[in-house]
Amino acid sequence: MAIENRYEFLFLFDCENGNPNGDPDAGNAPRIDPEDMHGLVSDVALKRRVRNYVQIARDNQMPNAIFVEHASNLNRPIVRAHEETGGVPEKGASKSKVRAARDWMCQNFYDVRSFGAVMSTGPNAGQVRGPVQFAFARSLAPVLPLDISITRMAVAEDVKGAKSSADFQKWEDEQPEDKLRTMGRKNLIPYGLYAAKGFISANLAQETGFGEDDLALFWEALANMYDHDRSASKGMMSCRGLYVFKHVGTDSNEEQRRRQAKLGCAPAHRLLDYACGADDKEQAIIEIHKLESPPRSFGHYQVNAFPERLPAGIELWTWGNNGLT
Repeated sequence: MAIENRYEFLFLFDCENGNPNGDPDAGNAPRIDPEDMHGLVSDVALKRRVRNYVQIARDNQMPNAIFVEHASNLNRPIVRAHEETGGVPEKGASKSKVRAARDWMCQNFYDVRSFGAVMSTGPNAGQVRGPVQFAFARSLAPVLPLDISITRMAVAEDVKGAKSSADFQKWEDEQPEDKLRTMGRKNLIPYGLYAAKGFISANLAQETGFGEDDLALFWEALANMYDHDRSASKGMMSCRGLYVFKHVGTDSNEEQRRRQAKLGCAPAHRLLDYACGADDKEQAIIEIHKLESPPRSFGHYQVNAFPERLPAGIELWTWGNNGLT
């Protein structure tokens, strides 16, 4: 059964001495807003981490398998969807066959149920809009991108004519020692605290079957995904806060209240516009204040939540040691 409440959420995470999201158009340097030098992390980078977490937490097994897997062909599971539902993998499948394949994909792939997918990249299983969406995450203070030289004590030369390890050994023995080293580059920021705003639509969840168990797994993934995504290039990345706004409705009539919970009781910006320094917003529910400048750790920030400022019909959950409370 699909969820019946609309949600918005504010996800805080930080990066220390790492590159939270390289920009391929800028030599993999950290993404930056050039107008104010605030750091950016793309929505697809966040979705990738959620997929990675679910993949290891549920062993990539249906009904929580991952459709957009690393180094895979998307058309393979689409063809299987047609095989399982008696459809036609070739182009030109009837509308009912496409819908049956699409429903099979939603039932068996967590990321299709959550984020939606375009499944007409060859064989046609249609497309679905996902109920879970992120905006680009943005750092709360300007970040300083560093381009650091490193030394690699080996080379990866393509030796012409070498066909065996003995050929490579002979080439190595003929080289001066200082020619068997090379220089490299590393991009990082010293520190950045980022805020990502997210949205979960109960109406779109009806289309994909995104249910309460999927929702609980999504919160679990946000809180834990960086602990399973360690690499030298990422530095130290951590979840620093998860604030969930649940629309529950206000009307005394149960049917009307259920409708309010699905459509929402307040605009998203009223819930997600947090106060931060000079950008203080009156009646902001989340306040984030910088205690040191420039900030170099999460301890240089103070984050406070004010549930008493919530609009009517909204509940606030925060992530802690016991999950969302």
